Amino acid sequence: MPGLGAYTAAAIAAIAFGERAVVVDTNVARVVARYYGIERTIEESRNQVRGLADSMTPSDRPGDYAQAMMDLGATICRPKRPLCGECPLSPDCKARSSGRPEAFPATKIKRHRPHRHGLAWWVERNDSIWLVRRPAKGMLGGMAALPGPEWSDEAPTVSGLATISHGFTHFTLDLLIAPRTSPPEGEGWWQPIDRIGEAGLPTLYARAVDAVLARKDALAA
Repeated sequence: MPGLGAYTAAAIAAIAFGERAVVVDTNVARVVARYYGIERTIEESRNQVRGLADSMTPSDRPGDYAQAMMDLGATICRPKRPLCGECPLSPDCKARSSGRPEAFPATKIKRHRPHRHGLAWWVERNDSIWLVRRPAKGMLGGMAALPGPEWSDEAPTVSGLATISHGFTHFTLDLLIAPRTSPPEGEGWWQPIDRIGEAGLPTLYARAVDAVLARKDALAA
């Protein structure tokens, strides 16, 4: 099923149905990496961590075990300032014995994300704004949006009502929202502003609408 990955499927199998399934989220991966002294990043050691997590998973009460491991990572074996003195695994934990548990696993190096620019048109009529649906493939595919050209490396040169800065996984974006009085083109629909919450806008465009409405309210005050 879309959106149902290995972790969620394993958690459902173990917690809801009592099946022996290997449940590995970020917290569990950190516990395993520290316990076995794995210094590489989680991304680099994913298969090794999963194999070790498998070897640790019991057949008896696997759901309780999975929840205990997740809670252990979230509350005790924390990314920073882990509470090693309260951890039931500390006697055999290689990270603790090293004297520098926070060094395990290694922190993923943040890569520079390119910056892009976008333009969204604000077309308003009778207390409604014109919305379109983004192409099925690509970023925010198939979702409702304000109309506008594809995002690019060049900043728009028109005057805008507001600019929204947003971060995606692989790049950052400045979206300029500009007024447009010409009739809308292509397929779309008029969405009443007082029912904008029903449009299903993704966070980027919901923030854009909020910014424009806030600006209009401030000018009217």
